[in-house]
Amino acid sequence: MSYSIDDAITPTTPSGHVPVLLRETVELLAPSNGAKLLDGTFGGGGHTRAFLEAAENVTVVALDRDPAALPRAEALKTEFGDRFRLHHINFGDLADLDESGFHGILFDFGLSSFQLDAEERGFSFRYDAPVDMRMNPEEGISAAEFLETAEESSLVRAVRNYGEEPRVRRVVKAIMDARGTGALQRTQSLAALISEAVGPTPRGRKAVHPATRSFQGIRVEVNDELSAIERGLPAAFDRLLPDGMLAAISFHSLEDRIVKRFCRKMAGRPEHSHDSRTQDEREVRASMISTRPISPSESEIKSNPRSRSARLRAIRKIS
Repeated sequence: MSYSIDDAITPTTPSGHVPVLLRETVELLAPSNGAKLLDGTFGGGGHTRAFLEAAENVTVVALDRDPAALPRAEALKTEFGDRFRLHHINFGDLADLDESGFHGILFDFGLSSFQLDAEERGFSFRYDAPVDMRMNPEEGISAAEFLETAEESSLVRAVRNYGEEPRVRRVVKAIMDARGTGALQRTQSLAALISEAVGPTPRGRKAVHPATRSFQGIRVEVNDELSAIERGLPAAFDRLLPDGMLAAISFHSLEDRIVKRFCRKMAGRPEHSHDSRTQDEREVRASMISTRPISPSESEIKSNPRSRSARLRAIRKIS
């Protein structure tokens, strides 16, 4: 039986989830007969399904820290049997996984649509829900507990460094003043508190909800997301076969900066503008697919607005 990329790509998974940059990802990793791939961020399983359907005898090993992903994996397990297996771990702990020899590896960072749309998870202020925000609700502390107990420096790091909110001092003061009042326990009361602290969007600047940046920063802090990326990328690269492809989809500048610098490091290029090492001090272990990230097409953005900020970067491991 022969397959084409179009055979493997459908607009949504059976659950209605819309995978981002699906065609571009399948074309990059180009699964062939007998290939072994790693999906480091299973989520709704859209990329995993496309890989399994792209060619005969493709095996996909998937990871997800969210226990809610386990039931979603059952349909793929039933359909593809031993060709698919899911490990319930954080991709940041990939170094502990006893799996290697991959022809291709994909990361799709950030929230899945399932997490964002689950009211009780507290990721979005569209719903009134407990401020949890944990990608794995069985581990760590909730975002509400973090807001109630964290030191001021930790709050500043979350709001300024991870949320990139310019009015950080106002937001942090409002959070600390609200401790013990109950305002930090529910998403909509927290969003209202932050909105009041931030104030209206300055004229000429793109209008977004005033709490958007702070919610992002708090979520990144609670889940230790950036550290997980910094650990997961090199661990994944070490598990690639020669000529294997490592691809990563990012949704905001903090994630993309880490991916960009890692790709440049592996390709023996300056990691940033202040990297003054000589070429003799660099090690070339990969080739970059492109110096610029791959972005969604206009048609994909129109059909799936959440894909707008997605950026795909990839490197190929040198033999």
